[in-house]
Amino acid sequence: MKDVKKLSLFAITWPIFIEILLHMLMGNADTLMLSQYSDDSVAAVGVANQILFVVIVMFGFIATGTAVLVAQHLGANEQQEAEEVSRVSIVANLLFGLILSAFLLLFGESLLRLMKLPSELFAEAHSYLFIVGSCSFIQALIMTIGAILKSYGYTRDTMYITIGMNVLNVIGNYLFIFGPFGIPVLGVQGVAISTAISRAIALCIIVLLLIKRTNISLMITRLFRLPICHVKNLLKIGIPSAGEHLSYNTSQMLITYFITLMGTEAITTKIYTQNIMMFVFLFGVAVSQGTQIIIGHLVGARAYEEAYKRCLKSLKLAISASLVMAICVSYFSDTLFSIFTSNEQIIKTGSILILLTIILEPGRSFNLVIINSLRAAGDVKFPVYMGILSMWGVSVTISYFLGIELELGLVGIWIAFIVDEWLRGLLMLWRWRSRVWQQKSFVHSTIETA
Repeated sequence: MKDVKKLSLFAITWPIFIEILLHMLMGNADTLMLSQYSDDSVAAVGVANQILFVVIVMFGFIATGTAVLVAQHLGANEQQEAEEVSRVSIVANLLFGLILSAFLLLFGESLLRLMKLPSELFAEAHSYLFIVGSCSFIQALIMTIGAILKSYGYTRDTMYITIGMNVLNVIGNYLFIFGPFGIPVLGVQGVAISTAISRAIALCIIVLLLIKRTNISLMITRLFRLPICHVKNLLKIGIPSAGEHLSYNTSQMLITYFITLMGTEAITTKIYTQNIMMFVFLFGVAVSQGTQIIIGHLVGARAYEEAYKRCLKSLKLAISASLVMAICVSYFSDTLFSIFTSNEQIIKTGSILILLTIILEPGRSFNLVIINSLRAAGDVKFPVYMGILSMWGVSVTISYFLGIELELGLVGIWIAFIVDEWLRGLLMLWRWRSRVWQQKSFVHSTIETA
């Protein structure tokens, strides 16, 4: 058996930081390149991606359960169980990915019509959703195998995969958007093809890395002969976690629908603003994911006090970083927006939204760090219940009231985001301090009932 590497927050987090940064740059590359082609194309891809984000969340429920269980088993020095969980998750997400890919092929057009997409955006949005959606199962496998490698401590491997995938995607975008060497200009369709091809190549490489780095066998005979207890534990963690993410993304879809009522310019402003905001919460996301891996190992080893302190230290770090980043981005907001567009109204409104981000992002850090920590410890239901209540009772409700009824537009919607993130964040902090999570470890419950 290969030894599990000793983990530190910095060693785990910096490759995750680079990986997420590159994921964000991949999205920004699509947006920036398409902005040279057409603002309408940016809006079309943005709305299609809102649907694809929901699908990715569905894949994430197995990947999330995998990350928690593998980390806890490795922390408890249960190598065989960690390998079994890994194989279960790969098979489960492959089957699930194929089902959801087929669903998008059959019902993608209907989903776009439900979102009341402006007619001038429909053809491009449907083309993008059709191509990328049909290959969604590839992303499901990449997410699952990536979660396994990260739990084993190999965060640099997933970072390198992301670098390669980004390079291929940007090259593909350039070829299909700008049409050098006589290549046909395909616009949105070309961006979709580039995304699908780069992901397919990344999948082949990450499978090879999984085989090289771990003892996990992917032989067909072993993949379909696995203990049912691992499936049950994956579902116990994954379904509530997916419920929280699904609630968030579906609430965002409804809020996007509100924004479509404001017109194409409002949709484009939201997309440009969120692309810039990604760089603000990037550090918080990386710290939260690194913290989740470490706490999973600590909880598996029953080092509860160390896990408790690790979460709070990570929280302080994430809040400080997000606040500094938000202030810096707000100062340069006009310049940043001018990279994407010359539309003065978009730049003006977007700059106001970025200013509000100074309040929004520290609140988001609470949710990023503490929810991942609770999940790593096995306490998965509380964040879901509070999340659903706040996202729909606060975020959606206030978005409609301020944005539509009081006609504050995107500013009203950003205010709703602020209230939602801070309310949920403070509730999560209370939950962590209660230490209820110390009784929730899936590894220990498995051992005791064996």
